[in-house]
Amino acid sequence: MTIPVLGFVAYSGTGKTTLLLKLIPILKKKNIRIGMIKHTHHKKFDIDHPGKDSYRLRQAGAEQMLVASGKRWALMVEMENKLDEPNLEQLLAHLNQDKLDLILVEGFKHENFPKIEVHRPSLDKPLLFPDDKSIIAIVCDEPSSIVTTLPIFDMNQPDLIAKFIEQSILPN
Repeated sequence: MTIPVLGFVAYSGTGKTTLLLKLIPILKKKNIRIGMIKHTHHKKFDIDHPGKDSYRLRQAGAEQMLVASGKRWALMVEMENKLDEPNLEQLLAHLNQDKLDLILVEGFKHENFPKIEVHRPSLDKPLLFPDDKSIIAIVCDEPSSIVTTLPIFDMNQPDLIAKFIEQSILPN
């Protein structure tokens, strides 16, 4: 893997997506080309919608469905029910890394790669970092509530988080 990979992990409902929606435009303005992988626990999610030709063709039995236009393309791959969840390494192989500077990952909290933990004490969930040595920083809505030697950022200051990512994750 030559492209830096950085994950954002937390319990559901903590604000990972909300934070990424703030961070990505900041990084993009700095001409950082971003790839994104998002894990979902919904086994049969769709990016395609009932009634669309591609959906109907997939439902008819196409195991791989690639939809393309001059602006974008998407590949849906049907997996057998008996298969385990794909791991991060398998999914990274599908990204065109020649066109990326950074890969952000939402989820995959049980895998070993650099991650930022997103935490909200008000949700009364335990912190992940004490048991996960691959967490390199924490983003929190109450930063003073956490005691650690890891960098801690206020989730309402995405510019500082982006600066940390630039300085500690991206090669010079």
